[in-house]
Amino acid sequence: MANITLVDDDENIVASVSLALESHGHKVTAYHDGATGLEALEQSPPDLTILDVKMPRMDGMEVLRRLRQTSQIPVIMLTSKDEEIDEILGFNLGADDYITKPFSQRLLIERVKALLRRSGVDGGEAEASADNSTKAIKRGKLTMDPARHESTWDGKAVKLTVTEFLLLQALAQRPGFVKSRDNLMDAAYDDQVYVDDRTIDSHVKRMRKKFRVVDPEFDAIETLYGVGYRYRES
Repeated sequence: MANITLVDDDENIVASVSLALESHGHKVTAYHDGATGLEALEQSPPDLTILDVKMPRMDGMEVLRRLRQTSQIPVIMLTSKDEEIDEILGFNLGADDYITKPFSQRLLIERVKALLRRSGVDGGEAEASADNSTKAIKRGKLTMDPARHESTWDGKAVKLTVTEFLLLQALAQRPGFVKSRDNLMDAAYDDQVYVDDRTIDSHVKRMRKKFRVVDPEFDAIETLYGVGYRYRES
């Protein structure tokens, strides 16, 4: 169903996760250190990657940081540390989801399924075609093509992760209307995934930075403190 790259130095986790994913029809390619994993991800991008945080030669956070310079592959981070700062850092660097070890294989499968669905793999595009979610959006300088997962600002491409794209799509579909953080969670995440307000804030912050690379005056995403966000069409 999907090509998945797993990068983790724990052989037991690699074996169990690979078996679980393959039993659901996915093709899994595994690497045991960050540097080798990054090279493989850059040379042959999969549909989704699962990265461990603590690895030899290059940790998962550094792999994610470098990967996000050139690629918007959906990423799930794994960590053995139940520390909030790791989660926030991972989302700031562009992770789409985060799972703390130890975890059940059922949880991982559900998270993988949800992220593939959000990214248009695993039947996501077919399901989306029945509603407005695949219709192109034009709002001022912004153009979004959900079917191709492409966005531009004033004709210049802006590469967004799956989560960033879905958040912006939710805002741009109804310019001027305020979306609470809960509304945005519902738009960008599956029911099985819970994230806190700061996660949404981290994704919005990354989106703004990407648009300001092509337009330093970008201000289309407004923050209404204590309420949420809205898209302002100029």
